[in-house]
Amino acid sequence: AEGRERPIALLVGADAFRGFPSWHRWTELFALAHVVVVPRPGVLLTQDLPAALEHEWRARLTADPQALRERTAGTIYVQPVSAQPISASEIRAALARGARPVEIAGLLPAAVLAYIESKHLYR
Repeated sequence: AEGRERPIALLVGADAFRGFPSWHRWTELFALAHVVVVPRPGVLLTQDLPAALEHEWRARLTADPQALRERTAGTIYVQPVSAQPISASEIRAALARGARPVEIAGLLPAAVLAYIESKHLYR
């Protein structure tokens, strides 16, 4: 990360963010990138956070998106988006169950779905 001039942002859903403490060396992410958290339906973003994650949340949270440009890493920013009716985890689970491409075609770009199929991923 040292000497890097451009910011990098790691975009994660609120459910993945809440699970950060279970990730190996998760606190090092903040030296490498900003963390942009996307709220997810049914996931409480800040209630009952693990203590270590609560500490990072309080120290790094910003409401100013400009902060993501001013530093190369280290900030937590919440970016609301229009909720989608399915998650990446659900898509992977459907593929693992043997869902036909037509069943999930509208949920992924055609090129991504073709790549998944050609490499037999998530089976």
